[in-house]
Amino acid sequence: MMRTSIPDDPIVVVGMGVEAPGDIETLPELWSVLIESRETIGPFPRDREWPLGRLLGLGDRSGWGVVQDAGGFLTGATEFDPLFFGISPREAAAMDPQQRVAMRVAWRALEHAGLNPAALDGDSAGCWMGVSPLEYGPLMAVASESSGYRLSGTALGSVAGRISHAIGLAGPSISVDTSCASALTAIHQAAAALRAGECDWALAGGVCVMGAPGPFYDFAKNNALSSDGHCRPYADETTGTLWGEAAGMVVLEHRSRAERSGHVIYGQLLGSRVNHNGKGAPIAVPRADAQHRLIDDTLAAAGIDPALIGLIEGHGTGTAVGDPVELSALIGTYGSAAGQPRLGSVKSNIGHTQAAAGVLGLLKMLLCGAHGTIAPSLWADTPTTAVDWSATGLRLAAAVEPWEAIDGIRYGAVSAFGIGGTNAHLIVGMPELEEEYV
Repeated sequence: MMRTSIPDDPIVVVGMGVEAPGDIETLPELWSVLIESRETIGPFPRDREWPLGRLLGLGDRSGWGVVQDAGGFLTGATEFDPLFFGISPREAAAMDPQQRVAMRVAWRALEHAGLNPAALDGDSAGCWMGVSPLEYGPLMAVASESSGYRLSGTALGSVAGRISHAIGLAGPSISVDTSCASALTAIHQAAAALRAGECDWALAGGVCVMGAPGPFYDFAKNNALSSDGHCRPYADETTGTLWGEAAGMVVLEHRSRAERSGHVIYGQLLGSRVNHNGKGAPIAVPRADAQHRLIDDTLAAAGIDPALIGLIEGHGTGTAVGDPVELSALIGTYGSAAGQPRLGSVKSNIGHTQAAAGVLGLLKMLLCGAHGTIAPSLWADTPTTAVDWSATGLRLAAAVEPWEAIDGIRYGAVSAFGIGGTNAHLIVGMPELEEEYV
């Protein structure tokens, strides 16, 4: 039976799942990449029938930036076991691969939480998934072998819907598209629904699998794509962002339920907020004042001193416009407090995973908290000179550092910003854990 939310019964993370570039399918594999300062960027996939000759030749056009044969790609994006999820092979081929990857990552997250996904049919549980359209498959208005399955196979709502349908979850099932802020927006909405008593527990996260290389075209035309095949957040030598793919999921529930069930609590959602830049600048241009306001609002919702924050997982796309704007907001909030937080971005390891970016940042944060260690952000040895670092306690996480708890808790913040002007910020408190749970 669904119960009403209790004001002092916070929302906690009790399970996580991931799939990321570099054949990462488990949390230990992700942690290994982070703590060893490894980059999992690779060449464009050769099994998706992409027009690689035209794509890699875009730099020869007047006014276009160079496209390197590089990105953060899922090696298993074309692989799927449809019968495991009760789907016919013909229907599976017509499904956006984002649906397929999201289903298997949801399964992993549930198992990590100690739940049997096959025994949850009828549970009053919700599913919120951040996802954006990425042009998979033939047009719906063209007769093909996929006809009859394209409507459900391409609808964004089917990404969350497939998960709920496969597992039998009876609560809200909602796909969220705020572009690169999608995953954090989904987690924010899932937590709000739990507090409102709309479901007993929830899956929330984001997924990005590129059915076509469209994002590379758009950013090459805008000269905002990395010209050297690396994503260098907050670095002086950055040349632009580098696109990637990933999926990440967290299992959320009230702390009282987690304690009754004997679930491991990896983090508590202290506060989250979502806002918009408003009008003024072009829609894709970030606004420091909006980000500053967002952080202030999230800190107020969390009810904590910004000086407690030890680690910030920033949006950090590596673009000449976005990074300085974000740093200005961070310096004006966390950087002006008494603490000395470290700043990084998982994009430096795996690329910019678009709709999944926020949850990948959260997973990195939770792993750092669980291990009591701050993992380095790559390319942090030469911070951008576009901001004055001397006037702030904020520093890039350039090396492995111990992360000391404050009264048994480590406090961190995660940001994600969308190209449509949506901004999301989340503050999490992570309890010290025994080594056996990490």
